[in-house]
This record gives sequence, structure tokens and C-alpha cells, in this order.
Amino acid sequence: MSLAAPGPRGGVAERIDPARTPISVVDIDLDDARVTEATGSAAAACAPGESVFGLVRLHRRPLGVLTARIGADADGPVELIKLACERFSAAVSAHFESDDAAGGSCTQARRRLLADPPRVSVIVATRHRAESLARCLDSLLRMPYPNLEIIVVDNDPADSVTADLMAARYRGRVSYSVEPRRGLACAHNHGLALATGSILAFTDDDVVVDPDWAAALVEAFRSRPGAGCVTGLILPAQLETRPQAMLERRGGFAKGFRLAEHGAGSPDTHPLFPFTAGRLGSGANMAFTAQALREIGGFDPTLGAGTPARGGDDLLAFFRTATAGYSIVYQPDALVWHHHRRETDALARQAYGYGVGLGAYLTAALVHEPHMLTALLRKLPRGVAYALGNSRRDGADPTAWPARLARLERYGLCYGPLAYGRSRLLARTASRGGGRA
Repeated sequence: MSLAAPGPRGGVAERIDPARTPISVVDIDLDDARVTEATGSAAAACAPGESVFGLVRLHRRPLGVLTARIGADADGPVELIKLACERFSAAVSAHFESDDAAGGSCTQARRRLLADPPRVSVIVATRHRAESLARCLDSLLRMPYPNLEIIVVDNDPADSVTADLMAARYRGRVSYSVEPRRGLACAHNHGLALATGSILAFTDDDVVVDPDWAAALVEAFRSRPGAGCVTGLILPAQLETRPQAMLERRGGFAKGFRLAEHGAGSPDTHPLFPFTAGRLGSGANMAFTAQALREIGGFDPTLGAGTPARGGDDLLAFFRTATAGYSIVYQPDALVWHHHRRETDALARQAYGYGVGLGAYLTAALVHEPHMLTALLRKLPRGVAYALGNSRRDGADPTAWPARLARLERYGLCYGPLAYGRSRLLARTASRGGGRA
């Protein structure tokens, strides 16, 4: 069996070999010496010759990930536990030498939190993905967090499939509402208007949340009183196809395994902050205090999936939260498993969409916060160098992220400002005519 060492952000995306798909995604628990399937409690097979991507945990807290290939004569789960202990021996030793020995302090802190939990409203926007939505909702309902509100917003539905699902399986347990205006940000704002929690958490309908997700988000807010936003760890729920493995090898959505706070005076803050909002997290796993999100006016309805801008609504919310004076915390304990796009064409659309969304976000940031123009111009040379560095890394390994997809991202980035202008024009036209944007 071979082991791949973690990369610079704590992940191993660059060591995944897309040619070896399917790759089993597993959850490795060092407490119980147990290997389970990533999104469930069933034991993982880890058959001889199988490639594995595994999250390693201690006391339910993620330490990192490893990739391995099971040997021909190996007992897969046993070998994975052994390799995980070897790879993360320093982290395990440091943990047991600290006040967290045997899980005492972290377990006690979680119990104290759950004894007097703030209300958390979870908002899930969906459109024509009933099967995926059901998987997400089932995972949310399995969370033991005791003060939870779940709101599903059905965005511009063309049929009653989602409504029928909600009535048949989730009536009385999940709130359901329809937002007729197309766009993810519109759906999120609709949920924001309905939410009663002091903490507002957002995830996507193609996600499975970890049982400790809500509690970990709340822990981060309580440990960082100045935080207005908390983002979390996003790992792949499956790596069955080459496009899925390519996206994860490219970097996926994970931002590492170390808790970090971004804001004025924080040592974790990137030199290009707050413009580099994408380094902080993603809309599939984000939460805000209700005060902060309402203070910035929610999400820009001319950004996000379902609009010409295609994305950027989450990035702008991070940006505006930071410029309003709040810090943003990355909490790796707040884990969700994301179902990446399975098809090559879908991955190409996603790459282009990311570029468009990024360009639209940067334009919207200056529209909403024009006083930040001076800061942007001051940081522009470093930003160009940063972008070019990323581009060179893209081209360095075409098996990880083909040049065609890198070009699509750049094309999208260039079109982003025009896409945002078009989206705003459509929104104004719809508003005057009483139609939908």
C-alpha cells in the first residue's frame, strides 16, 4: 500500500490519480479504529487493489486526509488505520499532551454548548433535484443539535415533484416555501426572510452534512466573538468518475484542517483580503450571524446560479461581511460531503461558471463598496502575480486540470463583469415589468 502525504493546505488533492477511478471515499476514526463509508455508518470494504481517499479523525475532529492504494494481500481497514496513525502521529501525540487529552476538554465544551444552544436556521435552496435534496435533508435531520430549524426554498419550480416530496416525507419536520424569482441568491434571501435563528447556516442540496456540523459552526461563533461568518470543510462524497477526481485533485473545495480567523489584525489574513474571498470557503458550507447578514442586506440577487453571473453571491457576502467590520472564521470541524459533478461536460460548464462568477463578484464588490477601489488598486500587482502563479500551476500538470478547463476559467473571468451588468439590467427590467429576472 502506498501513502500520499498531505499538500500545503492540509489536503492531498494533488496526489489523486484520476486514472485510478473509481476511488473509495472513507471516514477513518482513530478512536474506534474504524473505517466507514464517507457519508454513512456502514463499514467500508477497502478491497485489495482499491484506491482510497480517507478523512482521518480523532475525537470526531478532522486531522487531515490521506490517499492510499490497498495492497494485493492487505487487510484494507487494518492497513488504513495503521497508515493513518503513522502519518498523523505528531498530531495525535500533541493532542494527548495537551489539555484535550482523551477528548476531555473538547467533549466537555461540546456538551456545554448543547446544554444551551442558540437557534440555528439551516436554509437549503433547491431546484429540480428531489432525490439529491432528500439525501441532504435526511443528513440534516440526523444531526443531534437540539435547537434547529430547517427551511427548504424551492426556486422557480416547473413541476410539483419537490413539493410532493416535502409533503410526503418531511411535513412537520422541515419548512417548505417557493421563491418564484430565478436565482440562488433570491432563494437564499427568501430563506433569510423566513428564518428565526440567531445563526443562519446555508448548504446545497447536493451535500450530506456531518452529524456535528451545526454544533461545530456554533462553536466557532462562540469562540470568536467578532465573527460575522463561519465557513467549513468540504470534502468529496464520492470519487467514482474521472471528472470528480480531476476536480478534487485540482483542489476541490477544501480549505485545510486548521481553524483560522480572517480579519483586521488576524495573523491568518491573506495579503489580498478581503478580495480573495474564495480562499475562505464556499456557499455549500457557510453560516452567518443573523445580525451580520441582515446588516449587509443579505445576498445580491443579481449574482449566483440561475443568473447570467452564474456565481459569486457567496463571495460577495463574505466580502461585505468583512468590510462591515466582522471577521470570517474557517472551522474545519464543520464538515460537509459534496457530490461533485460526474460528467466531463458538467465539469467544463462548472469551470467556466467559476470564472464568470469570480469576475462578476469582483465587479459587484466595487459596485457595493466603491470606497474599496483604492485598496483594490493598491493590491492589484500582487493580485495579478497571484493569479498568474495559479495559472502556471494549472498548466504544470494537465492530468490534474487540463489546459482547456484553465482557459475556460480565464474566459469566464473576463466575461464576468459583462455578465454582472447583464444580470443587473435583467433584474431592473423584470422589476419594472413585474416579471421574473
